[in-house]
Amino acid sequence: MPQSYFNNFYINTLLTDFMALLYPEICIGCGSALMHHDKMICFKCSINLPYTNFENINENPVERLFWFKTNIEHAASGFFFTKKSRIQKMIHAFKYHGNEEAAIFMGEQLGELLIKSSRFHEVDLIVPVPLHPNKFKKRGFNQAERIAFGMSTVMNIPVNTTTLIRVEHNDTQTKKALFSRWENVETIFKIYDSDSIKGMHVLLVDDVITSGSTIESCAKQILKIPNTKVSIASLAVAT
Repeated sequence: MPQSYFNNFYINTLLTDFMALLYPEICIGCGSALMHHDKMICFKCSINLPYTNFENINENPVERLFWFKTNIEHAASGFFFTKKSRIQKMIHAFKYHGNEEAAIFMGEQLGELLIKSSRFHEVDLIVPVPLHPNKFKKRGFNQAERIAFGMSTVMNIPVNTTTLIRVEHNDTQTKKALFSRWENVETIFKIYDSDSIKGMHVLLVDDVITSGSTIESCAKQILKIPNTKVSIASLAVAT
């Protein structure tokens, strides 16, 4: 190869290293500087993520949340969510700090888990839990939608963001009691153009499942469409 190639490669490497020193990319899990080969999270965080393994377990705790409430096929969450944990910091990176790429990246991680499980191989379509337009305008994007698109790239399954619509804005679910959570979401989702998902096995996606009331409400709307099936996946489940 010509000498100029090696010279250019050496110069580009030096410039990359220099820029990394001035503007280091930060791990979304712990805040430490990333190495060249790292993407979004550092090696230490990547090997210490709190995996649930629920995607491989029938009747896992996430599925039990929906027993006797709605008829779902399968449900799983990729990681355990606890306060001050790596997963909390990762989710806060996109949910409260506007890092859309982090949501897509974490969606890819969830997608990798699901494609290794035979329980999710029959899914036809991914549908993210929608945001109300007012909250979408304030945040600038729907984190569940970005997670869904990350999953789609890995699982090779299309995403539908137009059929399930949020028509009412509700208060945050975080500090509500269980019954209040259900009352808060009972009528806030509607279906438009039901033919677009008729007869499909839909995978509903959200960032964190706590009580399951929000995603349960979505599932009930979708299951009103003839011959549809619903499975559920979230990035994390609160413990």
